[in-house]
Amino acid sequence: MGSTTTRRWVLAERPAGIPDDKTFRLEEQDLPDLNDGEVRVRVTHFSLDPGMRPALSRDTYVGATPIGSLITSAGIGIVEESKDEKVAEGDMVSGGFGWQSGLVLKGRHCVKHNPALFKGKVTPTAAIGVLGIPGMTSWFGLKNIARLAEGETVLISSASGPVGATAGQLAKLMGAGRVVGIAGSKAKCDWLTAEAGFDASINYRDAGNLEDAMRETTGGGADIYFDNVGGEMLDAAINVLKPGGRIAVSGQLAEYNRDEPRGIRNTLPFITQRLAMQGFVVLDFVREFGPAAMQMAQWINEDKLLYREEVVDGIENAPMAYAGLFKGENFGRRLIKVS
Repeated sequence: MGSTTTRRWVLAERPAGIPDDKTFRLEEQDLPDLNDGEVRVRVTHFSLDPGMRPALSRDTYVGATPIGSLITSAGIGIVEESKDEKVAEGDMVSGGFGWQSGLVLKGRHCVKHNPALFKGKVTPTAAIGVLGIPGMTSWFGLKNIARLAEGETVLISSASGPVGATAGQLAKLMGAGRVVGIAGSKAKCDWLTAEAGFDASINYRDAGNLEDAMRETTGGGADIYFDNVGGEMLDAAINVLKPGGRIAVSGQLAEYNRDEPRGIRNTLPFITQRLAMQGFVVLDFVREFGPAAMQMAQWINEDKLLYREEVVDGIENAPMAYAGLFKGENFGRRLIKVS
């Protein structure tokens, strides 16, 4: 039968700055009996996502997380009981499961995965990583938002993270002429150029004048800036974009823990250089995820696309591991293995 209880992290109080031990509370509760059309899932892994940080403090496009409510995230797990004829016991499923060890939900609210996709070098957890929201953000950010053209130069912030690293490799596979990544340590920068196929990298912690470093490594300017950070880094990048340059806004890591967002200070180049800047929510493209995931899985097995995962054991370690995202501790997609 499996477990009929769940351990779950809820929001205890709204954080100021980086979330800490007081932000979250671990609870245990019974799971309800299944109604027709529902399934009970044992969660094996869930993700730690910087992008859900704003909702812990304030209203966002997905609302504000209510005090006492489950912390949201992507999860993957195994169906232990089913009253949905389309989902069987033992099926691997993923969805917005949150920070918890198990749940009951409608079968139609989770995605059933074909085991054939997860073969060779593709791990099951890729479903909530490189083949999930982070990877799809990279794919559609480049193709649909930045409108990458062959031979163009692409500059990417937070380039060793799950979105940035995938975006850089996809850009090369999609025909970019030069790809430059910005990261926060020598080890991360070395990995970008030695293994992930980036043409150059910038360690922003020791770059001195960041704008000069961007201009030098891009060979005089970029056509596209894939923005995962915002803040001062975005302002520097705006100054090195070529005429007609595009900015795809995927995330704002530098802004999430600020009481007052810094925002953009440098807007004149939007006029003089005819720049375009667009933010996006990747779920807008959900109907197109399937073909993109199949192509990316093929590239992974052909050693053309690498991805890194950082798995932290134990649901009790989720808050500490989450706070580490904002301190630059992670190197790849950070997941919790529910034990």
